[in-house]
Amino acid sequence: MEIPVTFEALVEEANALNLYKKLILQLNKDFALANIDLDFHEAILPSSLKLVLHEKLYQLIQEKFVDYLNLLYIIDVPEQQVKALDGSDVLKLSEAVSFLILKREWQKVWFKHKY
Repeated sequence: MEIPVTFEALVEEANALNLYKKLILQLNKDFALANIDLDFHEAILPSSLKLVLHEKLYQLIQEKFVDYLNLLYIIDVPEQQVKALDGSDVLKLSEAVSFLILKREWQKVWFKHKY
């Protein structure tokens, strides 16, 4: 499995395999497990998904850091990848972490589909 390197590539691959809806459902499931009030509609546009996820992560980092860390743990985002990011600009950090979350969720969905 080659993991997409951009948000657009990830969405394109998910749509090509008809797994975009499952990606959204996986996001909703993990956010619910983390007790974070965010529920994406199954028909959400990719641009809206990216924006809403980014905004929510920005808010979590700023206001509920423990919940943010718990979310990363539940989703199983690799710690090394998060530590490698530049944390000096929270806006850029939250955008980068959004993509890390989507990549990890995509891996889960892809593996469940494949095997």
